[in-house]
Amino acid sequence: MRKYFIWVFVLFCLAGELKAGIVDTVAIKSQAMGRNFKCVVITPDTYKKGKQQFPVVYLLHGYSGNHSDWIKKVPSIQKLADTYQCILVCPDGGFSSWYFDSPIDNSMRYETLVAKEIPAYIDAHYRTRAESRYRAITGLSMGGHGALYLAVRHPETFGAAGSMSGGVDIRPFPKNWDIAKRLGTLEEQPENWNNNTVMNVVEQLKPGKLALIIDCGIEDFFYAVNHNLHDKLMERGIAHDYSERPGSHTWEYWANSIQYHMLFFSRFFNGIK
Repeated sequence: MRKYFIWVFVLFCLAGELKAGIVDTVAIKSQAMGRNFKCVVITPDTYKKGKQQFPVVYLLHGYSGNHSDWIKKVPSIQKLADTYQCILVCPDGGFSSWYFDSPIDNSMRYETLVAKEIPAYIDAHYRTRAESRYRAITGLSMGGHGALYLAVRHPETFGAAGSMSGGVDIRPFPKNWDIAKRLGTLEEQPENWNNNTVMNVVEQLKPGKLALIIDCGIEDFFYAVNHNLHDKLMERGIAHDYSERPGSHTWEYWANSIQYHMLFFSRFFNGIK
């Protein structure tokens, strides 16, 4: 009898470990760009069991990535959907969009896609809590820039935002990552660069209007710009969680970082300060 109860206990524990969010890939039509974009959508294991509505976390990929990066490189995010009872959405932000609506290329409308079209689709097709206080956005590298950029510019959509190793000031990197293809060269179009770098966009923020979490590894090439952003937010009295720790621009770092971001967003959704 004792062995029977041990086996029941072991099976119960294994069943708990096997629970994970349900992963779907959907195609979302962008009216702004006239084509479909893929999105990974992860719903918690409880999603099909009732009529509950869920908060949503949008998770952005980096330069040269796509919608499948997060679920392929960090499959444990499935369990985070269960742990925090939320929907995770991983949009395709293009190879090098930087999540702008490009002022020089009308075919690149990724701000409209990610801040407006995709949330509208998700709210229409999933049981979401369709208010900004139940939407968060974060991302890595180019996606870290995108998450902060979009959240500051669209407070009607996002109530919380994060950045992991984000390129939060693009101006020190005028020849990198195709940014000049989206904004023009820094020499010829400095206004485009100044108007679309997170470092300047945060000047639109007012204290208490956006919950923020920002981190970067101290060996990362974006470390200096993240530290500078932290200093600027401190000077302006903008509350935020900021951390720097050992690590560089790697998936190992981001797999760890997303754990902190999800806890931060869960506390935000539940009104815990």
